[in-house]
Amino acid sequence: MGGAPTAWEGRYAKSTQQVKAAQDELNRFYALRDAAKAAFEVGKTDESKQYAQALLDLAPTYRSDWNYGNAIHDGHMVLGRVALKAGEVEAAKRELLLAGATPGSPQLDSFGPNMSLAKDLLEHKETDAVVAYFALCAKFWELERGNLKRWSILAKAGEMPDFGANLLY
Repeated sequence: MGGAPTAWEGRYAKSTQQVKAAQDELNRFYALRDAAKAAFEVGKTDESKQYAQALLDLAPTYRSDWNYGNAIHDGHMVLGRVALKAGEVEAAKRELLLAGATPGSPQLDSFGPNMSLAKDLLEHKETDAVVAYFALCAKFWELERGNLKRWSILAKAGEMPDFGANLLY
């Protein structure tokens, strides 16, 4: 009686198929990013960890590619979410800061990064790490329109920012 797939289930099906169908390493590199995020969202934690690690392992080969910054950010973000789910808070905080150390990308510089791990850590009252991450994001997110400052103020006040679409990218 299952209904229509959720957006994440659809992304998972599409991206994992793209990973499997990739004819070369570059296309696999492109597909792994969404596969890692979608696998986590649909509860396939081990698979998401494998995809994220594979993405990070391939990233140095594509340092000059437009997707390199996305790979660094999202690979570490997913590994952090996996660590946090396993109760490894310190590892999750390290991964968050590694995600924020990305050089950026066309997408990150304009739309900004996925804030799922930041949200997860704020739910665990890890405000200092999240505010430090926001400061790192300010180095590449050119079109952030004051979001990072507003989110920092809210986080320091013990409130959860509304990350909006930045939970989906």
